[in-house]
Amino acid sequence: MNRKTKEIFIKYIFFLFALVAIIVLAMIVFSLFREGMPIFKQVSVKDFLFGMEWYPTFDPPYFGIFPLIVGSFIVTIFATLIAVPLGVLAAIYISEIAPRSIKEVLKSVIELLAGLPSVVLGFFGMVVIAPVLQNVFDLPTGLNIVNASMILALMAIPTISSISEDALYAVPQEFKEASYALGATKFETIAKVIFPAALSGVTTAVMLGMARAIGETMVVLMVAGGAAAIPESIFDSVRPMPASIAAEMGETPYRSLHYHALFATGMVLFFLTLTFNLIADYVSNKFKQTGSATL
Repeated sequence: MNRKTKEIFIKYIFFLFALVAIIVLAMIVFSLFREGMPIFKQVSVKDFLFGMEWYPTFDPPYFGIFPLIVGSFIVTIFATLIAVPLGVLAAIYISEIAPRSIKEVLKSVIELLAGLPSVVLGFFGMVVIAPVLQNVFDLPTGLNIVNASMILALMAIPTISSISEDALYAVPQEFKEASYALGATKFETIAKVIFPAALSGVTTAVMLGMARAIGETMVVLMVAGGAAAIPESIFDSVRPMPASIAAEMGETPYRSLHYHALFATGMVLFFLTLTFNLIADYVSNKFKQTGSATL
């Protein structure tokens, strides 16, 4: 087999692997829509998305997932408010400030945090954070929005930090040297040269971290409280969409309205996650083009 034949063979092998991944994804999406769409024969899209009551076992049942959507967004927003500053600042410190010995330790710790199973973090939230919140704020339960947001932030920080760190490392060394040559301090170089040049990658990291948070299942199932109602306080319990699917799917009769409603909830979650990824891709390209034009 000559060199050209080997290259063609390898090319088609890679194409086959990529095609298999696309086919598997298409089959998952097809199955999701096939099982989720029948609910809309009985319930209108408006009532399903904006209904305020989720009582699938009542007679008649109510399939309004608006409280579940609100719960997902609230814990994601608060988790993002915690994770973004910590993740981005950690990435800046590791890539630009920390000595080599400390840098290696911090990278290892963050990678270890990324490798922790979500059920372990959920258990930590239940047995450690929940009692603290309950005692400090005199709450009826520590399983609430604040608890879920803190644990989700812990899960999102490694994603945000790692991708942001790669983006900061990708900034050409010439930019830094030029900044120092003009008399800028290290802080000024980071704030006005390095970070703006890496803004595309940092923004992508933030969006992917949010997508990770909104799609997480086990943590919100264990520590969010499980109340399918619109919260009035950050210390109220909520039930995000992934938690509802995980908690109810195992006890739902096959091909029942409740079964189809859970798959339809999965469809909504799929579109939300897809939206986050599309926004991340758009913002990344926009900042990349803007940064290139400026530089």
